Amino acid sequence: MDRMPAWADAVLVPLISLLLAAVISGLVILAIGEDPIAAVKLMVTGALGSSYGWGFTLYYTTNFLFTGLAFAVASHAGLFNIGSEGQAMIGGLGVALVCLAIPWPHWALALPAAIVGAAVFGALWALIPAWLQARRGSHIVITTIMFNFIAAAVLNYMLVNILRPEGSMDPATARFPEGAHLPTLHEMLAPLGIGFSKAAPANISLLVALLACVLVWMLIWRTRLGYEIRALGQSETASRYAGIRPVKIIVIAMLISGALSGCMAINNVMGEAERLILNATEGAGFIGIAVALMGRNHPLGVFLAAVLFGFLYQGGAELALWTSIPRELIVVIQALVILFTGALDNMVRMPLERMFLARRRGRGT
Repeated sequence: MDRMPAWADAVLVPLISLLLAAVISGLVILAIGEDPIAAVKLMVTGALGSSYGWGFTLYYTTNFLFTGLAFAVASHAGLFNIGSEGQAMIGGLGVALVCLAIPWPHWALALPAAIVGAAVFGALWALIPAWLQARRGSHIVITTIMFNFIAAAVLNYMLVNILRPEGSMDPATARFPEGAHLPTLHEMLAPLGIGFSKAAPANISLLVALLACVLVWMLIWRTRLGYEIRALGQSETASRYAGIRPVKIIVIAMLISGALSGCMAINNVMGEAERLILNATEGAGFIGIAVALMGRNHPLGVFLAAVLFGFLYQGGAELALWTSIPRELIVVIQALVILFTGALDNMVRMPLERMFLARRRGRGT
């Protein structure tokens, strides 16, 4: 056996990659004349040092959980779904239509309906690229990128020409009815005697995202469909020989992936903005790719990576607010994390594999 242990692949490789990204980021901060240690302290304090910071960190984490899981499901089928951004936009349209259609009496009724609306709209937006890949051989990366731009154009048209309230100049829908407002963590924890910031946007959709992690784990590793998805991702030829129909699995995997991306709108559209606005996704669909890669496409790893990127987003905002470090530098740090955990993964993996192999041989002798 020439491979390293599973625990090293799942924990050690991402951890070393993260440390390398942190060292390079520190050198960049030092090069612009700032103290990297003070910057790290400010990021930790701003993102994790108060319930307000935790509220924003968990809000971003929720977005990245949905998009990270979406990419992970498609990746297990051998598909690189880069269209989560567009699928989340259209999912937001589904949420808005559901929330505005009925004067909902309570969020407990509105939330399941909104989840269905988000999932259906997101899945349908992934259907055409899935069909083109399965039937016509059109590369999923190209078609999903194109559909991101189409989604932005569709959303812009809907908000400007159809859903914008009479007399409003803002390209956004009307506010959702009171019964469609989701409870925040402050409202959920108050009955338990736990204080939490009222201003933090984290809400009950965090629990929905955690439930999605469990359901994705059960789907991929505890169901026949999950086995077929993984088999197709490993080898289409072998999966055909085993009686698996690639066209069917490609379409189903992309539908599930699109549905998960669409469900991100539960958090940012229904939970935070309480209306549909332009650019509500804020790039979370693309961050989900890095989250899934860093988490090795496993729901637990996706959760941990989503928390990390949530921390980077909120901590970066604090850096930009209280220091002269530009906000763009946080994008550089995120890019370094993506670079080392994704593109340069083998730079860490191969030396570790050689180390573990040499250790085994040493024990053998």
